[in-house]
Amino acid sequence: MGEFVTLEVDDGVGVIRLDRPPVNAIDLQLGLELQEALREAGERDDVGALVVWGGRKLFAVGADIRAMAEWGPEEVKPSVDALGDACDLLEELPKVSIAAINGFALGGGFELALGCDLRYLADDGAVGQPEIKLGVIPGAGGTQRLTQLVGPARTRELVYTGRQVGAEEAHALGLVEQILPPDMVFDAGVRGARELAEGSRTAVAAAKAAIRAAVRTPGSEGIRAERELFLQLFGTADQREGMRAFLEKRAPRFGQARAGGDAAP
Repeated sequence: MGEFVTLEVDDGVGVIRLDRPPVNAIDLQLGLELQEALREAGERDDVGALVVWGGRKLFAVGADIRAMAEWGPEEVKPSVDALGDACDLLEELPKVSIAAINGFALGGGFELALGCDLRYLADDGAVGQPEIKLGVIPGAGGTQRLTQLVGPARTRELVYTGRQVGAEEAHALGLVEQILPPDMVFDAGVRGARELAEGSRTAVAAAKAAIRAAVRTPGSEGIRAERELFLQLFGTADQREGMRAFLEKRAPRFGQARAGGDAAP
C-alpha cells in the first residue's frame, strides 16, 4: 500500500490505518493514499466492513498547517480535494465504515471520521472543527456532514467557536455512537465491523444507500429510493437465505449465500 496509509484485511474486516508521525497530519499524499486504499477495499470481496484508525495515540489532527501557511487557493486545492474525495468515497462505498478514534480527531481528521458511518471515541479523546481559529473553515465536507448529523444550530456553534468537544459531550450531541476506554476502541471497532461483515452485506449496503438518500433527497424522492432498494433485494441469495432461516427457526448463514456470487446493490 502507500507510505502513510495501509489496508490490512482479516476475517472480513478491512483496517485502513493512517500512519504519518507524529500527528497524522493530512497532506496531498495521505489523501491520495486514502483514496487508493478505499478503492481497493471497495473492490475486494473479502472486505465486508471497514475500520479507519489512526493508531493508539491519536486519529488525525487535520491538515499540514506548516506546509500550507503561505499557500493560495490554487496551491491548497489539490490537498483539500484529495481529502474531500476520500470522505466522499467512504460515504459511497457499499460497505459500512467505523472510525476508531483514539486521542484527537480534529479538522480534516474529524472530517474523515464524519465520512464514516459510525464513530467510536476513546473516553479521554476529543473531536472538533477548529479551522475558524486558523482563519479558515472546514473544506472537506465538515460543515455539510455536521449539519446532517446534528442540525444547523449545533453546527454553527461548533464551527464558529472551533472548540474541542470531549467524549461525554460528543456522545450526548450524537457526534459519536460509542465512548470506550482507550485500549478498547480499536478492538470494539473491529468487533463491530466483523459483526456487520458476517451479516447480509447486500442488505447492509442497501440500508446505507437508503439512509444516504434520506439525507440527500428527503421526502418523496428518498422514499422512492428506499422502495426501489427494497425491491432489488428480493431474489438475492441473502434474501433467500435470511427468510428460509427464519422459517426454519435457525440462524442465517449469509457467508454461504455470498459464496454464490451475490453482489451488493
